Order: sequence, then C-alpha cells, then structure tokens
Amino acid sequence: MAAVAAPSGGANSPSATVYVKNLEERIKVDQMKEALTEIFSEYGNVIDLVTKKNLKAKGQAFVVFDNIEAAETAIKEVQGFELFEKPMILDYAKTRSDATVEREGNAEELEAHKRRRLAEKERKQAYEAQEAQKKLKRAAAAPVPESGATRPAKASRGAGLKSSNPGAGAVVPEEYLPPNKILFVQNLPDDYDVDGLTAIFGSFEGFREVRLVPGRKGIAFVEYEAEAGAISAKENTAGMALGEENKVIKVVYQRQ
Repeated sequence: MAAVAAPSGGANSPSATVYVKNLEERIKVDQMKEALTEIFSEYGNVIDLVTKKNLKAKGQAFVVFDNIEAAETAIKEVQGFELFEKPMILDYAKTRSDATVEREGNAEELEAHKRRRLAEKERKQAYEAQEAQKKLKRAAAAPVPESGATRPAKASRGAGLKSSNPGAGAVVPEEYLPPNKILFVQNLPDDYDVDGLTAIFGSFEGFREVRLVPGRKGIAFVEYEAEAGAISAKENTAGMALGEENKVIKVVYQRQ
C-alpha cells in the first residue's frame, strides 16, 4: 500500500466501527473482505467486517473493532492508504453496528436496534423515491424548446393526456412506502383464511388482527400496535412461499 493525501479528521462521533469508502468496486467481495481484514487486524480485534454487493453500496465497507481506541488508531494510520490502487477514505460510522450492540447489550436490545435501522433505511428509500418522482414530474412539465422547423412536430403517443386530479402529487411505488403499523399482503393463496394468516403474522410483537377484503381473494391487511411489529413482520415474511403452489407473497406497508 502507498499513502496519498487524504482527510485526516472524521466528521462523525468516535465509535468502534470504521466506515471505509472509495474502495475498488471491481474487486470481488470475498477478496475485498480478506484484504481489509488483513489490514485492519493490525490495529486491534476485528469482530465484524461488512461489505455489500448491491450497486449502491459498492465501494464501501464497515470494520467493527471491539473498542473505540482501536478504531481511532486505524483511522489515523490507514487514512489515505491505497488498496487495489485506490486511496481509502475513513471515518467513524454514524451508528453502532449490530456486532457492537450484540456485544454490549442483550438479544432484546439487538432486535430493537435492527428494527430501528431497518425503519430508517426504509424511510430513506421512501424519501429518495419521492424525490425521484418529483424530478420526473418537473421534467414532464418543463416547456419544450421551440424548433426552427415550420411544420408542427408529430404528437407522441399519449400526448395531451392529463390526470383527473391536477393537484395530485407524485405517487411513491409501494415498495418504498415509509413504515407504519399496517401491512398490505398480496398474492396470497386463495385458501388462506384469517386463522392461517394469524398463524404466520401473529408471532410478531404487538400483533392485533388480520383483515380480509370481502369479494377480493389473494390480499389482506395485517395490523400491529406499533411500527416496530410491522417492520419485523415485513422483514421476516416478505417473499415467503405459501400453499401447495408455493405462491410468493408480497408484503408492503399500507399506503396512507
């Protein structure tokens, strides 16, 4: 590794977890984890190391030490060093890692920490989806530059169609709706009734009831006392296969 100029101070409060970015995205996850483990193990006991495969999180990693002092030393010593010909940029992570919470607390605290993290992630996704929809709406409403041609341009398919509700805002895809205490379950087998769904969703914290929709097969609403129960249920049941045909159910939050 070779050192290059890089910021020396972190913007986040000290913690036992080091956030690493600007990693080479073309390197395989296993190879990157092995290299990072070898480097950071020199500065303390690494209890967890997380790298992601999805495109949005590529080039990033979280290195979890068993104490803050080791993380502080690693940030000072490794900041700006090149790994696979790219200088690493380090900072303290914004939040505690699952491994740290598990080490310092108990199973209940870990579960609560995971629910809060998941809720924050889904709120962020919902916000990003809303912003993307707003940009599309602004782009569609922007005036078309005048052309020098004298012939009018041929109207594209769908031109002139307008919403029946001019004041309606951008519609957020249901996959990115923010968490709330009611789940909307779709693609259920026709023979699944309240008892069958209660057996699945009733095991999560704060379960209240399952509501089927009269005259509509394959869908149901599941209500919890608070968001925490709905978040946990959604996380653990989305994509579950049910019935003899192994129908994969879709679980999202109810649109408010």
